[in-house]
Amino acid sequence: MPTNLTRISRFGFVNAYLVTEDDGLTLVDTLIPRSAKVALRAAEKLGAPIVRIALTHAHGDHIGSLDELVAALPGVEVLISARDARLMAKDMSLDPGEPQRKLRGSYPGAQTRPTRTLAASEMVGSLEVVAAPGHTPGHVAFFDRRDGTLLCGDAYTTLGGVATTDKVRLPFPLASMATWDPATELESARALRALEPAALAPGHGRIVERPAAAMDAALAKAPA
Repeated sequence: MPTNLTRISRFGFVNAYLVTEDDGLTLVDTLIPRSAKVALRAAEKLGAPIVRIALTHAHGDHIGSLDELVAALPGVEVLISARDARLMAKDMSLDPGEPQRKLRGSYPGAQTRPTRTLAASEMVGSLEVVAAPGHTPGHVAFFDRRDGTLLCGDAYTTLGGVATTDKVRLPFPLASMATWDPATELESARALRALEPAALAPGHGRIVERPAAAMDAALAKAPA
């Protein structure tokens, strides 16, 4: 398993991750509401402070405990893509050049505003920001260049096997039911596969090591 990564899971199917850095911990996503204590206990076990929170996207199961954690962590940095920062602020408008499809999934918003917005190729500690729109308009993934771990948000799930989220797939249909634009999501899934990750750490499901063959199989099931 990746040595710099600690998975935190609620109810066995919603994940957040603690990434170990020289200056402390980066928390990637914040789980569902009322999960702050779970994340804080996990950080305490690692013996390091959470210094930043990086969000893959603005769905409620990924920002659910953001406000609670920010209240408990004075001075913590909060990072999200500029596009999904609008969704976190409850601005549900679509840009003229975007697919004019219904935004799906839960967008509860948050009182917290990001201290910095993210763009592709920027670094968050050791994590490279990778644009991965489709599930939401501003969805991003994070690629740890130290060991090749890809924190893919909801671009892939691994519950019941590695799968893309461009269409409803059993046994875990919830992530795909919340996808905004399937064609864009599938394009992003292919781009993430091209990174040749050594490990795949999804928002839903277990971490999969050496995931190339499983990602290829998932993409093979998608439309051409």
